[in-house]
Amino acid sequence: MSIQIQQIFTFENAEQQAKLIGVNDNFLRLIEEGLAVKLHARGDQMTINGDEDKVALANAVVHELTSLIKHQINISPTDVVSAVTMAQRGTLDYFSDLYSETLIKDNKGRAVRVKNFGQRQYVQAIRKSDITFGIGPAGTGKTYLAVVMAIASLKRGEVERIIITRPAVEAGESLGFLPGDLKEKVDPYLRPIYDAMNGIIGAEHTQRLMDRGVIEIAPLAYMRGRTLDDAFIILDEAQNTTNQQMKMFLTRLGFGSKMIVNGDISQIDLPRGAQSGLISAQHILKDVNRIMFINFSSADVVRHPVVGLIVNAYEAAETKLAALKKEQNANGFSNN
Repeated sequence: MSIQIQQIFTFENAEQQAKLIGVNDNFLRLIEEGLAVKLHARGDQMTINGDEDKVALANAVVHELTSLIKHQINISPTDVVSAVTMAQRGTLDYFSDLYSETLIKDNKGRAVRVKNFGQRQYVQAIRKSDITFGIGPAGTGKTYLAVVMAIASLKRGEVERIIITRPAVEAGESLGFLPGDLKEKVDPYLRPIYDAMNGIIGAEHTQRLMDRGVIEIAPLAYMRGRTLDDAFIILDEAQNTTNQQMKMFLTRLGFGSKMIVNGDISQIDLPRGAQSGLISAQHILKDVNRIMFINFSSADVVRHPVVGLIVNAYEAAETKLAALKKEQNANGFSNN
């Protein structure tokens, strides 16, 4: 039987209180929803009520967030969600380390940092390996961080250009009816890439670098026959590559280059019966030196908390459906 307890946290000043509870107490609501506790701020104190173990986690989260505020870091809903998730996963001890390094400053001068333990592993893998695979659901920051690392590498002079690509596979929509050539047809599907670029270095600077060929954003078909030296190369939506396309892409790697391959194997849009090159690569390349695989889960989602819940719900439904199909096939076989 769980023991209900109450702990009291005392704010040091009004500024700390305002930053910690958020607008309309929204930060407190995120902690409550994530850890099943009740938080109530009144005067210079806040009470934390709930199961003993949950209260301990909530108290630890509050202290970690307070530490960021003391270091003049303005916390956001993403920071709160990350702290709660890391507390649930037992990795909260690493939380402050996430803020010890700024990967880059964005277009508005704000520091860009990793938001959770999974992202930290991802960034470390990119630095250590020649080819990094980031595999996991939407909202885990794979694409954004890949672009951040590419721009940071370009600014340091480690590479001469950035190349970003994705397979021209339709996701429930028809490319054929869109105007223009293949690149123009695929451009709308690359919107997350453009958004990330614009957010980090600004739309005008992005366009200038594209006009000079320093940044190239193109369909995967444009990579065939090339050797990409001194480049930072990102393949997005890699779950929609075929085995042949994946092999073609990976063998474009040249000297002085890095590759990142991102994808979500739960969102494959290939024709029925086609094997995903990303799934095959996981098995074929798992023991190859200088290649690293980082697997994200719904717990690494850094968007609104409900996104993680949506991912979990779909995964549970798909698992249930697969089990049902397996049972039906077994029954059909035994009846025959």
